[in-house]
Amino acid sequence: MKLIACAGSSSKSSINKKLVTYVSTLFSGMETEVLDINDFEAPIYSADKECEIGIPEIIKSFAQKISDADLVLLSLAEHNGSYSAAFKNLYDWVSRIPDRKVFDGTPLFLMATSPGEMGGSGVLEAAERRFPRDGAKLMATFSLPMFYELFSLGVGIIDIEKAAELADRVHELQTELNK
Repeated sequence: MKLIACAGSSSKSSINKKLVTYVSTLFSGMETEVLDINDFEAPIYSADKECEIGIPEIIKSFAQKISDADLVLLSLAEHNGSYSAAFKNLYDWVSRIPDRKVFDGTPLFLMATSPGEMGGSGVLEAAERRFPRDGAKLMATFSLPMFYELFSLGVGIIDIEKAAELADRVHELQTELNK
């Protein structure tokens, strides 16, 4: 089984990438690939740009990785209550590929983290409403607030309750995927 992990952030020190990379290690028996959206940069989407250059091959490559996965782990950075511009641009381009929805029916574990107490709840709410309309089979969500207090590199989530919550979600997903 194939697992794709990705953070919706272009920051080289992204806390969402740290979270999603850690969570990807909790799944057993899966071939895992951690993607960096910086490797899939494209011009800012516009209808004019699409007419001029078509859909970039790098966008088609990203979309194919989603389609080939048995599970996508996505941890979204929250910028002003919504997706980061880098993620939104990638999303917009993928949505323009003919005869496909962005997530192509792939199961999705949606996450967010932030330094504050809200844990990216705004972007999670936006994504929970939007992504199923774009082909996501939303399996679970997880929010980690106060990243710098509750997460330790090399250890993972150090808050007992949040660690247990995540372990439950991973177990449920692993069980569902193995059916």
